[in-house]
Amino acid sequence: MKKILVVDDEQSMREFLSIMLRRESFEVSTAESGDEAIALLQDGKRYGVVLTDLSMPGKTSGLDLLSFVKGVDPNCQVIVMTAFATPETAIRAIRDGAYDYITKPFKVDEAKAVIHRAFEKYDLIHENLYLRNKLEAGDSFEGFIGNSPVMGKVFDMIERVARTKTTVLVSGESGTGKELVSRAIHQRSKLKGKFIAINCGAIPENLIEAELFGYKKGAFTGASKDHPGLFKAGHGGTVFLDEIGELPLGAQVRLLRVLQEKKIKPVGGVDEVSVDVRIVAATNRNLEEEVKEGRFREDLFYRLNIIPIELPPLRERGNDVRLLIEFFLKKFVEEIGNPVEGVEKKAMALLMNYPFPGNVRELQNIVERAVTLEVNSLITVGVLPKRISGRSMEKDVSSIKVTEEGIQMEEIVAQLEKAWIAQALEITKDNRTEAAKLLGISFRAIRYRLQKYENTEQEEE
Repeated sequence: MKKILVVDDEQSMREFLSIMLRRESFEVSTAESGDEAIALLQDGKRYGVVLTDLSMPGKTSGLDLLSFVKGVDPNCQVIVMTAFATPETAIRAIRDGAYDYITKPFKVDEAKAVIHRAFEKYDLIHENLYLRNKLEAGDSFEGFIGNSPVMGKVFDMIERVARTKTTVLVSGESGTGKELVSRAIHQRSKLKGKFIAINCGAIPENLIEAELFGYKKGAFTGASKDHPGLFKAGHGGTVFLDEIGELPLGAQVRLLRVLQEKKIKPVGGVDEVSVDVRIVAATNRNLEEEVKEGRFREDLFYRLNIIPIELPPLRERGNDVRLLIEFFLKKFVEEIGNPVEGVEKKAMALLMNYPFPGNVRELQNIVERAVTLEVNSLITVGVLPKRISGRSMEKDVSSIKVTEEGIQMEEIVAQLEKAWIAQALEITKDNRTEAAKLLGISFRAIRYRLQKYENTEQEEE
């Protein structure tokens, strides 16, 4: 179970967050001060995410706690909460290693989404570390599991690109490993600088230019000193821009300048500063369509798309699925302590034929669930999710034929929609925004359909 520590001096807030997070299947611990949280960490407690208020009584502020957490466990994702956020404190928190920040009062759905994304980042880091330490020779490449021909082409491209400083655009569905590609390029390069990962969708629009390009003292309210920015921090290394399609148009203009001139101008500054960085961008959107719709600059797209690397979805990787299953099985048997020895033939056949819309991330969750629930020596069909072991629809869509008696097409389509939406929500742990991405529809569309189905069910009752 995913562990989270909630730190807030208000008892009502701690209780509210505990109830909300336990409903999301998190294991929740609480502390009423930064000092108490540090005592827990000193006692050996470890968490995937720490959710902390910035301003608390006692000697330890939220920023102090952030620094301590990162010193104890650099992989732990810290989210700060505040009712009095200023651009400077928010930027400082992110610069000091915070994953994100939440302004009180917050919307519950937005807070849940931030926390789920933080755990995804934590899981990705641990997955990458585990892959490096545990993979057998011949089945791995810089954190990737697999030896399929389609992945062989990706590995070959990484090798060739790593020897240069050329800009790279990585595309692919959610969960295919775009950040792993960027890290592999950096690791295989001769660059001596840092690898700086930036989620363009996680930084508030009004702060993103200051965060990326830095700012000068007095540039805005709360800017009490100069801040160099993440591009400057990445000087001599690699800057990874994840979810590049989320970058606001104003920031796109500044990024284009970086690509063309290798220079940045801090917010509120006059002089330009030279930066030497390799830029790797990633997206699960079709940027050419974004350009047509006016949401992404055409000139920036062509500057980013010098070397495109497209990651194949898991369903196109053949026997890599079996290798990944075996790898994750060993991983979770060690972590969970349930001595499962393998996967029975019928369960393996179902997994090998499943399309995995959530890709490697979904497969990892399925194996973790199976190892947790299995009481036999082999993974059986009974511990696989219903979407794999027995579809919620009685008939597979391919077997539905139009006969002389006719069919109820709208009813069948509605059943399909409900089944797919349910699968996507299960994969994303009820994150509607991410579920909509998996289904290739807008957030409004998934919200409309859920409301429609809920109203229909109420009418039937």
